[in-house]
Amino acid sequence: MSIQFIKKVTPNKPIRWYVYAYRGGPRIATIESPKKPKLNLEQKRKALEAQEALSNPSNKRLRGLIWEWRRSLAWSEMAQTTRDLWSLELNRIDDKWGDKPVAVWNDIRMKAKVVQWRDSRANTPRQADVGIQALKALLKFGILMGRVRLNVAEDIPQLYKGGGRDEIIWTADDVDRFTKAAIEDGAEHIVDGLRLAAVTGLRRADLVSLTWRQVGEFAIVKTALKKSRGKRRKVAIPRTVELEKVLDDLRDRFRKDGVDNVLVNSRGVAWSGMGYGTSFNRIRNLAKIVHIEEDENGKDVERPKHLHDVRGTFCTLLLSEWDLTDKEAAEIMGWSPERVSRIRKVYVDGSKVVVAIGRRISEKQAANSLANRSDDA
Repeated sequence: MSIQFIKKVTPNKPIRWYVYAYRGGPRIATIESPKKPKLNLEQKRKALEAQEALSNPSNKRLRGLIWEWRRSLAWSEMAQTTRDLWSLELNRIDDKWGDKPVAVWNDIRMKAKVVQWRDSRANTPRQADVGIQALKALLKFGILMGRVRLNVAEDIPQLYKGGGRDEIIWTADDVDRFTKAAIEDGAEHIVDGLRLAAVTGLRRADLVSLTWRQVGEFAIVKTALKKSRGKRRKVAIPRTVELEKVLDDLRDRFRKDGVDNVLVNSRGVAWSGMGYGTSFNRIRNLAKIVHIEEDENGKDVERPKHLHDVRGTFCTLLLSEWDLTDKEAAEIMGWSPERVSRIRKVYVDGSKVVVAIGRRISEKQAANSLANRSDDA
């Protein structure tokens, strides 16, 4: 078992190395260095402890419970995106409490310490909330395995107050600006994922894992990687004219031998979920794609639009272009009919009302103009 070094190169910034105790293990150091760094004694000690914890599930420290969970069937059954997200938080939890005995989590006073940890990350509220979610899931596993009796991470309020994202979608102007920014950056291939999401409504994990084998004669049929209510549902998306055009374009992309993925990167291989997400967000930030809403004080607040919000764009397509009912659209989206109804009210019915009002105003103005000319005659 060897220590893992991950090199990160960012333009105009020092080369950064993320050092892990072993592949998939906890991060023991972050070092800026032009060359592969050498570890000091403290860093080597952390790596050795993590490796010992992995080989000794009976370890009575929290670090042992973390790695017991990561080796469990419950962990392996989670979606890869969830594992990636929670792994980052488990590393932070390990840094904070990994050396502490598991038994301390049976003390209700630990809840106050967890809240303090959450509050110390208030400048990144959503990430702080994810940390609490990961800790709660870890302690739930600990209870299942008879290692702890309490889950002090339960019933801790969220910090993030941004509200839901049901009413956030990508507009045609957003897509045009994103495309322009990607072309100027020499990253046109990143637009492929945005276009495919807009005509399929697939989540990121399903976008990057979609293969041509799953594109049938009349529909795309695949099993979603993310669980919904404990089950992975089967996604069936009809092959529409809009989808057909995107698929035709994607067939022409360069692919290495043996690659069957619909989406590929500039090297002709499949994207990873994290890789595409990072590249997508970089272009989004360059294009300044944001949703603007008023806060409780009446001030405009900008929220970056996410790839996930493109699903709302697909939902409006189902309602406006295909004339599906809320229930039919909900079946395809995997949403509740109530959520679809909110999208319809804001982006479909609302647009029709505005158009109708504009038409009536125009007709009224024309009638008044005609009446005035008659009076002048």
